Amino acid sequence: MNNDSSGTLVKVPAITLGFWVIKILATTLGETGGDAVSMSMNLGYLVSTGIFMALFIGAVIFQIKASAFHPFIYWATIIASTTVGTTLADFATRSIGIGYAGGSSLLFILLLASLTIWYRNLGRVDVSSIHTPKAESYYWLTIMFSQTLGTALGDWTADTAGLGYIGAAAIFSAILLVVVLLHFYSNVSKAILFWTAFILTRPLGAVVGDFLDKPIASGGLELSRYTATGALLAAIVILIVVLPQRAAAKTH
Repeated sequence: MNNDSSGTLVKVPAITLGFWVIKILATTLGETGGDAVSMSMNLGYLVSTGIFMALFIGAVIFQIKASAFHPFIYWATIIASTTVGTTLADFATRSIGIGYAGGSSLLFILLLASLTIWYRNLGRVDVSSIHTPKAESYYWLTIMFSQTLGTALGDWTADTAGLGYIGAAAIFSAILLVVVLLHFYSNVSKAILFWTAFILTRPLGAVVGDFLDKPIASGGLELSRYTATGALLAAIVILIVVLPQRAAAKTH
């Protein structure tokens, strides 16, 4: 727990290798879980988005009201953001009909707007500065936009660009490797690199999730969406328990 004289706390985790491993698993689960509800249960994208949005809003409220950093609350909120991101992106790109390019462009603009407004209001967007309800609200709004953008971007790369799920996963993995190298060997803003990596792990998880549950004829493994989702959830729970989980250090 990170206390200070004002009693404010950082309730998001420190950025470690374990954080990124769990994040990728969570984004993959978001794809399989979102598809399970919208497709396997035949609820459609709009109804599924309503369900997941309600869960996400409830999780964010719970997270903001928490008195300290709790790993399970935090990661439950992340998972909620990935599932609503999946169905919301599918609704925008498929049901509304603006396509992957249109959906990705719109969501990228919304993401930039969220970060810009956050920065102009609070002066910082790095994880260590998230220790007030207002900063947390901006944080989770930005995350929702990033998760939704990542879904559309992953589908665009795998389908429209014709790279397939494996090809798209390789592309996003390579870009993430560049971000890692920039983190260690450049003076690029760590906040910019964090949000870049955070955004890119979503399309990586999206295409991996599609690879797991899409038909073999489409390049997938055609696994049960319920089985894949359950296995990913179990892996996340195990990693949360096994890997060190601590709050990010607070800075002013």
